Amino acid sequence: MNVVDTDYRFYPADNKADDFYREVVNGLSRFPRRIPPKYFYDEKGAALFESICEQPEYYPTATEFAILREYADEIATHTGTGQVLIEPGCGSCEKVRTLLDAVRPLAYVPVDISCEQLQSAASEIAEDYAWLDVHAVCTDITGTLELPGIFGKEDRLVFYPGSSIGNFEPEDAVRFLAGLAQTAGAGGRLLIGIDLEKDHQILNAAYNDANGVTAEFNLNLLQRINRELDANFDIDAFDHHAFYNSVAGRIEMHLISTRRQTVDIDGHSFEFSAGDSIHTENSYKYSIESFRTLAADAGYKTVDCWTDPGHLFGLYLLEVTTA
Repeated sequence: MNVVDTDYRFYPADNKADDFYREVVNGLSRFPRRIPPKYFYDEKGAALFESICEQPEYYPTATEFAILREYADEIATHTGTGQVLIEPGCGSCEKVRTLLDAVRPLAYVPVDISCEQLQSAASEIAEDYAWLDVHAVCTDITGTLELPGIFGKEDRLVFYPGSSIGNFEPEDAVRFLAGLAQTAGAGGRLLIGIDLEKDHQILNAAYNDANGVTAEFNLNLLQRINRELDANFDIDAFDHHAFYNSVAGRIEMHLISTRRQTVDIDGHSFEFSAGDSIHTENSYKYSIESFRTLAADAGYKTVDCWTDPGHLFGLYLLEVTTA
């Protein structure tokens, strides 16, 4: 543990290189091939995602910010103040700034897999909010979420913005949300962002921005594998492909091989033909009611839900009924 000062503490991750190697090799050995989207977020990938959020086609970030700014005080009337505010997958920690003055938490616990971005963002929060204790935890949020053993029975509010719950298969989303319920505790709250069902053209444009930033973000996964696992992916021989799968109700992102090729990783060889895919991400879209049902299956009741005028995005406040 690296203690910077009495108000800000950073808890570095355990060495997860073996996990990355194992999941990449296993993912490329199966058919269809897939690699979990959590591995997008090395230092470059985290920066590219922040750039994606600034693209004009990518509506979720700006829309969710607008909802948070408009309803922060109303959210605080439901949650009260003085709780421990936990943010899994916090990224740049920008969205939480719209809540901090309204909910006035006792402590803020940002959690993310990208240690470099987390350390920078959390230290800025600690500097900008001198009254707030900040405990930054670098870990994989898709596993068991283990937090510093410094908190007692204080009320907990879990903040999970950005619609990342859509990256999970629905049954996995229920399990993940149930895990967050354990983190929040009985009677605790979860404030979560959900990308809503909408016109497919809007969705396809959001994941195929004209500036090609999402494509670069997707391809950066192969660059990371080359760098960290000593692989030999030819980045120029793969294309970004994202589309809305109307049957499954989700955006899919793939990396498509443009020619026949062999990729080697530590003695493992993977044969690709032209058109072969590596499935890198899903992003499920929900209706207001379908997500309410999903949340109930995970042990929550809906306290309130806020949307934008165009009903592009939803922000749910949930309360744990079982933990």
